[in-house]
Amino acid sequence: MTKQAFEEKIASIESLRSSPQSALEPIRKALRDRNNFICSKAAALAGELLLRETIPDLVEAFERFLKNPAKTDPQCWAKIAIVKALKDLAHDDPAVYLRGIAHRQTFIDAESTLRGACALALVDCSLPRETILLHLADILADPEMRVRIDGARAIAQLPGQDAILMLRVKAQAGDKEPAVIGQCLLSLLGIDPRASIPFVARFLTSANEDLRFEAAAALGECPDLLAVETLIARWRVERSVEMKRAIKLSLAVSRIPEAKEFLATLRS
Repeated sequence: MTKQAFEEKIASIESLRSSPQSALEPIRKALRDRNNFICSKAAALAGELLLRETIPDLVEAFERFLKNPAKTDPQCWAKIAIVKALKDLAHDDPAVYLRGIAHRQTFIDAESTLRGACALALVDCSLPRETILLHLADILADPEMRVRIDGARAIAQLPGQDAILMLRVKAQAGDKEPAVIGQCLLSLLGIDPRASIPFVARFLTSANEDLRFEAAAALGECPDLLAVETLIARWRVERSVEMKRAIKLSLAVSRIPEAKEFLATLRS
């Protein structure tokens, strides 16, 4: 395909936004294109326009790009866009997402994004809750940080005591990447803020400085007054200049008025 022909195809897909009523057939045709970037653009638009009629075409395209993937879709552009579109279209058959979770190919960053997207899509599938959580438990042990983070985010979308237990165990077991534990703490606060704040507060005194920062950041995003009170109490006794600064930054992003009030007293 020449550069001009490629650019014309992309422009043609983009132009469909202004005429969604006639977009279905051109998008279905673009989803059959062998070029992974063109297919990714068509898939994204199918999801954006909520064209559920394209679901069979999206699934077929996903399977096509799983064949010889290092050649047909090395950056996973098509597969990632397809999974996100299927999620937007409320496609609840888990087959595609399970294939994506297990996928491995050449570009680690690309396949990590794909596995994470599949984990986030899996939570809305027609599978028993415990089956979904079993798959997400495996995701928490994925070799790639981004996937583990998405796994913790996905678990937060299945609130319940079983989800809380999984996240607490992972947080206490630790991870070589503090950001993964940070997401576990955020997910816990999203499921049950009041009950989780004391647990997250334990990490404010962790021996690992990065974990202390992650805990402070998580509490700063929690929309509960107790989280702000916990941060202020820690700031009053904290000796580390860096940690006091991290607490102030967390209070600055809080949506709780008392956080702003406390910061105002520090400036007066």
